[in-house]
Amino acid sequence: MSGQKIKQQSHKQPQKQHFYRKKWFLWTIGTIAAVIIAILIWFKVSPWPGAMIIRAVFSQNDAKTTAALQKHKPAVPITSVLNQQYSANDNDAFIDVYYPEGTNKKLPVIIWTHGGAWISGERTNNSPYYQLLAAEGFTVVSVGYSLGPERTYPTAVHQLNDMYGYVQANADRLHADTDRVVLAGDSAGSQLSSQMAALITNSSYAASMGITPNLKPEQLKGVVLNCGIYKMEGLIQPDPTLPKIVGWGDDVSVWAYLGTRDFSAASKLTQMSAFYHVTKDFPATYISGGNGDPLTNAQSKPLAEKLESLGVPVTTLFYADDHKPQLPHEYQFNLDNDDGMKALSATVEFVKRVTQ
Repeated sequence: MSGQKIKQQSHKQPQKQHFYRKKWFLWTIGTIAAVIIAILIWFKVSPWPGAMIIRAVFSQNDAKTTAALQKHKPAVPITSVLNQQYSANDNDAFIDVYYPEGTNKKLPVIIWTHGGAWISGERTNNSPYYQLLAAEGFTVVSVGYSLGPERTYPTAVHQLNDMYGYVQANADRLHADTDRVVLAGDSAGSQLSSQMAALITNSSYAASMGITPNLKPEQLKGVVLNCGIYKMEGLIQPDPTLPKIVGWGDDVSVWAYLGTRDFSAASKLTQMSAFYHVTKDFPATYISGGNGDPLTNAQSKPLAEKLESLGVPVTTLFYADDHKPQLPHEYQFNLDNDDGMKALSATVEFVKRVTQ
């Protein structure tokens, strides 16, 4: 009898182990499924996870671009005035300033607003490029501003306006001739620079945003716009012939910057879009984009045509569709090819012409 009991118990033991293994397996699968569902819901209800992914990718690309630019630093020594806080108690409000070493006079000012889809980027990115510009006889200001989703529109607009006031108040120390200012930018920085130029030269637009520009129209001599966005609705209505994932990053970036995903009420999008607010008083404009950048045909060329129709002096640098190599978004920072160098030369020539 005792042998029979032992046999029955040993037969039940594997069954129990199988039961617990199955239970553990189902619990594990259920937990993983719950985590995946929670993540998917998070992506659906908040711009944060998508924005952090985009920021990480952009930051890696920015680091590579800045490293590649290091070998193109100017031969002449440049003075760097770094970490200047232009708005008290605002930890995002800093500028870096570059001008030729030994400068004893005020120079025309290029104020460069960096790109990064409004959710990434730093004023220190591309610093060798700003030094190359400074070597041509300019004071170059690289601007830091608040990013989404931590802070949302129109925070950056007000910060930039404050920064213009700071540069004027410190014009002697920074060797800045603030009667000869050119606003410049790349990608989202071009959007911001074009919007600021429209605010400065269109008083009704500035009034509608409750902003008193710190720069007067006569101080603003030109605008340099690279690979920018000037009709914001174009980012949330991507080309239907492209895979849906292509427009995902744009949608998330706008959502993070605006602080809302309700794009149906397009008032903010229209407000941000310089295309709808430029007038005949908009400053002389240099505008460029690569032939491999979808923003060129969708954004840059339409703005150039609009400005030309208003009688604004426009200098363009575009490329034929079959130009080789295909020039991607932000091509102008690649100084390892002839097209990047051509864009740099064209930019310098434009700034010298409008500020002479």
